[in-house]
Amino acid sequence: MDLTNTIQNRIRQLCAERNITINKLSTICGITQSTLNNIFTRPNNKPTVSTIKKICDGLNITLVDFFNTPDFNNLEQEIQ
Repeated sequence: MDLTNTIQNRIRQLCAERNITINKLSTICGITQSTLNNIFTRPNNKPTVSTIKKICDGLNITLVDFFNTPDFNNLEQEIQ
């Protein structure tokens, strides 16, 4: 799995844990719905750290909480 897919899965997981939709997440985080939708629909769109930080702030978690999962820990280094 690549970084973008891992981020997508983590966002979905956090939404499922809180029983909220991606649309509701955008409202909570102060991010436009199109920004979040682009994370899921544009294969080459890599979310910025700033966007992930806004998601974390809206969900009251830290960046460490967001990234501290086995999926992130097992990622291979991406070569550009």
